[in-house]
Formats: sequence, structure tokens, C-alpha cells
Amino acid sequence: MWIFIVKRTGVMALTALCLTFLVFFLTNLQPNLEKLAKTQGTMRMSDEAVDRWLEQRGYKQPLLVRYGEWLGVSPGFLLVKDNGKTLGRCVKPGADHIPNYCGVLQGDMGWSTVFKDHVSSIVSKRLGLTGWLMLFVMLVMVPMALIIGVLAGMREGSRTDRSLSTFAIITTATPEYVSGVVFVVVFASSAVGLRWFKGSSASAMDDITIANFTLPVITMAFYGMGYIARMTRASMAEVMTAQYIRTARLKGVSFTNIVLKHALRNALIAPFTVIMLQIPWLLTGVVIVETLFNYKGFGWLLVQAASNNDIDLLLACSMVAVFVVLVTQLISDIGYVFLNPRIRIS
Repeated sequence: MWIFIVKRTGVMALTALCLTFLVFFLTNLQPNLEKLAKTQGTMRMSDEAVDRWLEQRGYKQPLLVRYGEWLGVSPGFLLVKDNGKTLGRCVKPGADHIPNYCGVLQGDMGWSTVFKDHVSSIVSKRLGLTGWLMLFVMLVMVPMALIIGVLAGMREGSRTDRSLSTFAIITTATPEYVSGVVFVVVFASSAVGLRWFKGSSASAMDDITIANFTLPVITMAFYGMGYIARMTRASMAEVMTAQYIRTARLKGVSFTNIVLKHALRNALIAPFTVIMLQIPWLLTGVVIVETLFNYKGFGWLLVQAASNNDIDLLLACSMVAVFVVLVTQLISDIGYVFLNPRIRIS
């Protein structure tokens, strides 16, 4: 098992390195750098002024050198101007000491040009807000999806199976921006009259209540539960036709005991991987929901970073997303090995 974990961790580190370099390359293309210079300076800057601005901040260095600086494995860029003023990546306003290395490995993700703050503090705050949203969505989505999938797969082809399968397909086929608008119109606007919840979740950033947090939670849970339910239903239907289930029936074991003691555990092996993969989907899928309900979490931050060409912030958001995807995949693989004895023995 430990050899398996070490191999997976090595592959995960290599994958993270490749993906972060790809994102770094795309965000540091010349048009993006020119846009950054004009945004921080003036839109009427000449080409010579843009080149001077980029050179003074180290953007004219080779790509691999700047990527090493961002990671924290290469010394930070320094430039001493004619007036004695020092510029560089590791130069912090008001600091007495200039460190040689100041990258991700040192806990420094850079400076946000839009929010005028350290990227690490911004990302941690917004990621915490999205973490609460993801937690409540998982608590609602996973049990409901498993119940629907198990009930549908217990009696394949029955009326219950067809009804629940149709419902699961509808939820998966309905995008969040459609279901979210429908929920707001029905449950939060005066058009229908059911003003049970609030159409905006801005107040949930300070105090989470049922009124301001229900609609974004059920919007995301409604979209995600269909996929898990369909996978559970297919796995349950396959298990119910297995030879040991038929043997248990012939021995006179009750249908309830067959489902709970024999079929359910084996049927949940495949959905476990799907459930774990919902975590990175939730992290990146909150973009639409958080924008729709004005909940300024990680998804809202990602939109702001991309729209305002905030390179360091966009790199940090991408790195967090890559890290979450790889870690959840590792946990999924380890859990799958524990749940499936055939893989563990092999």
C-alpha cells in the first residue's frame, strides 16, 4: 500500500508541476503582460514605456527563470535604479530585509494588482467561504443521490426505477444558471409569492442562515446529484444480478437483508470514486452559482482574477484548483483500493 501511495504521490507532483507551468505560460503571454503594464500605468503608454515597465519588474527575463522565481527555486529578480531605489519580486514595502527566495515554496504567492493585498491572504479567505458552501452541498447532495440510486437499482425496470432515473437525468441536464434562476423566481421573488429565502447570499459571508444559504446549496446539489444517482443505480442494478445475490434469494434471505448486508457495500464501490470527483467539480463549478447569488467565494475570485488580468492571483487560484483535483484523486484511489479487496490483494 505504501509503495502505491508513494508512486501516486510522485505522479501527482509531476502532474502538478506540468499543469502549473502550462498555466504560468498562458498567463504570461506577451499580450497579457502588455495589458498588465497599461492597466497599472496608463492605457496611452507607448511601446517603449511598456517595455521599460516590464523590464523594471522582471517580466523580460526568460520564461523558465520567472517560473523558477514563482516556485521559489530561483533567486528573486532585483533591479537598482539610478536614484538608488530597489525594485524586485522579493522587495516588500517597508521591509528591512530582502530575502533571496520568495515563491510558492516559501509561502509567497505574490501581490494582487487589483485587491492590493497579498495573494495568499485573499485566496485563503475566499477559499474558506467556498469551503462552507461545498460542505453543505455535499451533505445534501450525496445522501439524496445515494438514496435515489439505490431505490432505482433495487428493482431494475420497475416504475420506481423509470421515475427516479428520469428525475436524475433532468437534474443533470439542467445547468446551474437555469435551475438557480428558477429557484430564485419560485422561492425568493414576489412574482410567485413564496418569499421563503433570499435571492442574494452576500450576507452569508458574515452569517450563514437558512434564508440566505439554501438557494445556492440546492442549486448546486440539484445539478450534481443526478450524476451520482445514475452511477449508483447502474452499480446497484449490476450487483443485484450477481450470482451470490441469487443464491441468497434461493436460501430465503429477506429482500431487505440482501440489499443492506450484501448488495449495498459492493454497489457503493464505483460511486465512491464519483463522489470524490465531485469535490474538484464543486470548487470550479461554484463560479456560476457564486456569481448568480453574489456570494464572493473562490469562484467569484477566479472570475475577478481572469477578468482583471491579475496574473499572480490567477496563478494562485489555478494552483489551488490543480492541488485539490490531484489530492482528491489520490484519496479516491486509496479509498477504492480499501473498498475493493480484489485490487488490494493484487
